[in-house]
Amino acid sequence: MTVMDFVPLFIFALVVSVCSAEISSKVGINWGGLGNNLPSPTRSVELIKSIGAKQIKIYNADPDILNALKNTDFVVSIMVPNEIIANISKSQYLSDRWVQTNVVPFYPEVKIRYLLVGNEILTNPDLGTWYNLVPAMRRIKSSLKTHKIHKVKVGTPSAMNVLESSFPPSSGTFRSDISAPIMKPMLQFLNRTKSFFFVDVYPYFAWADNSKDINLDYALLESTNVTYTDPVTNLTYTNLFDQMLDAIVFAMKRLGYPDIRIFIAETGWPNNGDLDQIGANIYNAATYNRNIVKKLTTKPAIGTPARPGSVIPSFIFALYNENQKPGPGTERHFGLLYPNGSQVYEIDLSGKTPESEYTKPLPAPTNNEPYKGKIWCVAGKGANKTALGDALSYACSQGNKTCEQIKPGKSCFKPDSLVWHASYSFSSYWAQFKKLGGTCYFNGLATQTAKDPSFGHCKFPSVSLL
Repeated sequence: MTVMDFVPLFIFALVVSVCSAEISSKVGINWGGLGNNLPSPTRSVELIKSIGAKQIKIYNADPDILNALKNTDFVVSIMVPNEIIANISKSQYLSDRWVQTNVVPFYPEVKIRYLLVGNEILTNPDLGTWYNLVPAMRRIKSSLKTHKIHKVKVGTPSAMNVLESSFPPSSGTFRSDISAPIMKPMLQFLNRTKSFFFVDVYPYFAWADNSKDINLDYALLESTNVTYTDPVTNLTYTNLFDQMLDAIVFAMKRLGYPDIRIFIAETGWPNNGDLDQIGANIYNAATYNRNIVKKLTTKPAIGTPARPGSVIPSFIFALYNENQKPGPGTERHFGLLYPNGSQVYEIDLSGKTPESEYTKPLPAPTNNEPYKGKIWCVAGKGANKTALGDALSYACSQGNKTCEQIKPGKSCFKPDSLVWHASYSFSSYWAQFKKLGGTCYFNGLATQTAKDPSFGHCKFPSVSLL
């Protein structure tokens, strides 16, 4: 290599170094609001300071939250709601007006640095939004320029299921239905605007879906002797997080964009869940989140095997346990804090507190193996009677004779009460449909139990995980 060959490479390395220096390794927090018992925005800001977070991501542009963040040092990410993406994609006027209403009144007193267009748009079946996503991102970027706001990066968070293949990491490939029409123009936009590919990375779900084959410590970034070597690249992995992230790296490389920076929009581990949800406990949640913070804040940056030394900006999910989030029990138990403001477990998102300084022992995990008994699905305490009646009707309208036994004269008709009949119908529905994706949730009206609710001649159908 000649001196002249060396100079451009040196300058390039210097530019990359300078760009990397602009990316913060300070870990942030996702601040969701799907709870009816959460602290005020002002109180929440103080609580966020107490856990050492330096960045905040919210799922809207709530003016009360943004007012509470004025003149603080938090770097802030806000979001355009999913339901207005289609309209914004078709109208620069609507895009301009959204920015005028939701960004201009708070900027620069609030350090808004990221504006995310929708949340996991490409996860669910297309309802007319997929093809509007990138046009909406372009319009929002144009609106920011119109208002002379140049420091805000525009992106959109994707779940890992935008990948068709992710194992081994070198096989990372975007889904065929979105690769050419959506992902390629999105990457082109992110590359041109020097933005990030925002991705939600949850080793918990990957491990829980395949706990027989994936070592738990490997998923928790706790392993000292479990590794995986990619047969194509010969890169060696020591944890599942890196493996998942590098699958995204290789998928982007496949489409011709090897250098777009990655931003972890969400990562975390649930501290509780339903009986049929393995490994959701405080011990694992604390272990994962402490380890991921340590990895992300280490200086010099560790990066991943495919991108050694790269800074990975990140938001931990989530600030609170949110009691109104729909879905399985884990969805309501990702918080670092309980709604009363107390910590679920000790954690410092700044990464400055060593493990040895955490004083409270973590409760031993009790559900790292699949639950071995039977589980029933019954009506929860205090469930709204009108809603319960609607849920009963829904359960009985599904499947094959789901509610046959609660008809008059049948073995489970008595006691003739709404709660009893709803509980039977929930258990019967879940037993019949769990393998097809049916859940014991019913809009928050149902709960799982290991106690057999059967009575007399009435035998409730149950679910067994083995």
